[in-house]
Amino acid sequence: MKSEDYNQNDVLIESLRNGDEQAYAYLIDTYHHKLCLYANSLVKNVYSAEDIVQNVFIKVWEQRTRLKSDHAVKSFLYKLVYNEFIDLYRKNQSLFSLEKSYYDALNSIVSDDDSESLQRMINVVNKEIQNLPPKCKEVFILSKKEGLTNIEIAEHLEVSIKTVEAQITKAFSILRSSLDQRMKSFLFLLFGKRKLLT
Repeated sequence: MKSEDYNQNDVLIESLRNGDEQAYAYLIDTYHHKLCLYANSLVKNVYSAEDIVQNVFIKVWEQRTRLKSDHAVKSFLYKLVYNEFIDLYRKNQSLFSLEKSYYDALNSIVSDDDSESLQRMINVVNKEIQNLPPKCKEVFILSKKEGLTNIEIAEHLEVSIKTVEAQITKAFSILRSSLDQRMKSFLFLLFGKRKLLT
């Protein structure tokens, strides 16, 4: 089969289902670089991005017989990359590593004779974030830690932008009610420079 035939979505899917290695090579050649760029925009780490994309292509080949002819290959691949990113994120327990630019501002609200360290304050906020309702927590983390726009979050979670905005607002409301005044200031310093609504 000619490589240009793989441009047709149904031909590519059917060829993959039949174990056509040329179709698989075409898939990798066509989408590897684009998917790496996309994955890197999520994880902000080129090596992790490459690992994610590699895992996606391995899974596509291993599960090729399950592919459906109505799958749009490009959208399907991007969705798989996003799912891999979420899986990687969930395995990563070290949440909210602080940007250096925040450190001085954060440190300024912790006095020298204060027994509560900056790290403890971070842990308190992280604990409250972990206690958010599941969907609310997921949206909040994608927005405030990963820096995804509301439009990107809505697209990936297949919900409306209004729903994303409502979940972020809800998260802030819950966090504000569960934290004392100084912790509220800390929360603002952590996330206040990023727009609530995009």
